[in-house]
Amino acid sequence: MGRALAELGIEHIPAYAPQARGRSERAFRTLQDRLVKELALAGITSVEAANRFIAETYLPAHNLRFAVAAAEPGSAFVACPPAACRDVLCRRETRQVGNDNTVAWRGRRLQIPASRLRPHFVRVTVRLNEYPDGAVALFWGPHRIADFPPPAADRHDLAA
Repeated sequence: MGRALAELGIEHIPAYAPQARGRSERAFRTLQDRLVKELALAGITSVEAANRFIAETYLPAHNLRFAVAAAEPGSAFVACPPAACRDVLCRRETRQVGNDNTVAWRGRRLQIPASRLRPHFVRVTVRLNEYPDGAVALFWGPHRIADFPPPAADRHDLAA
């Protein structure tokens, strides 16, 4: 997950980090301290009434008081082409090509086809991307050198 977030340019702050802990603890303290008192002051006695009060009264007032304007106007959304997402959100491993120009993967031998880049890839370290559908791609540096469909059993399961 960390690799995928880094490739997408997203800083991951884990829950055990001081930055995340402080932020969540402050929010919980505010909600636990203030919200209970507000519910009591409003005479709320049922879950349904509490949910309605929170949505219609408490949260709008809370957000009005504590919301902070964004440092820059506009959306921070950055579009990611679907093909790029596929290569980022996959399982990656490095493998060494065997003497027979194949890579072993999950009981399969993936034969690397002829390439204009090299006569063979024997003993070369390659990156293997496994996609959620079971398909596999091999990369040598930035070059995609082979694609393999999901195994027949996986394709049958997907069709069912």
